[in-house]
Amino acid sequence: MRLSRRLASVTVAVALVLSLPYDAMPHARVEVRHPAAPEPFGAGCHVRVSGSGVTAYCHNPYPRTDRVRLHIECDRWWDLDNDGAPLDAGPAQTVRLTGRCWKEVRSVWISHEKRPL
Repeated sequence: MRLSRRLASVTVAVALVLSLPYDAMPHARVEVRHPAAPEPFGAGCHVRVSGSGVTAYCHNPYPRTDRVRLHIECDRWWDLDNDGAPLDAGPAQTVRLTGRCWKEVRSVWISHEKRPL
């Protein structure tokens, strides 16, 4: 008998708590922070390989300066690879990068670096 009275009182207490409106019940407040959209960055580059020479044009349409650099890997083992000097491509500016190998070019790529504000 005692067990059923305790069970009945617990059942009534749970029913009362569940029947309360949502605003009356205490609950944790969680602040949702949406990550900021990344700032657009990076010049668009077009590379042309003509024989052993390489020419790249990089245009920066964004407001932050992009420091671009041309890297050339030559095909022959004795031909020195070339890492060009970095150039700053300012906002709405196009820069030209050139380099070459003695013989054939194996691969070419452009590196980008954000300039400090």
